[in-house]
Amino acid sequence: MAYTDQFIQMGEAARSRVHAVKPNEIDALLASGILALDIRDKEEHDVDHISGSKHISRGKLEMNVEDEIPDLDTPIITYCNVNYRGALSADTLRMMGYSNVSYIEGGLKAYRAWQNK
Repeated sequence: MAYTDQFIQMGEAARSRVHAVKPNEIDALLASGILALDIRDKEEHDVDHISGSKHISRGKLEMNVEDEIPDLDTPIITYCNVNYRGALSADTLRMMGYSNVSYIEGGLKAYRAWQNK
């Protein structure tokens, strides 16, 4: 998938405002109770996702997240396939008042690569 220049700029800006978690840190965070939030499309989620993760697609995040995750202090780590949608989603949640949000640097692909090395 080719990204537009505007999308890349928005993604990079979001990445500068939210914390990125390295793939090798994910298992410990999951064990500590952080909520993994898969923001990819349903078709992507159905193919592969982090076990136990909650799914809310990026396109419906703002509409549905408050019902799904009402506590603004819930530790959340968002992820997509690579970076930008995860970072954009984490930044959106931050703007909505969620206080403990980060994203997986490199997304699910980087996490799976780390697991398989």
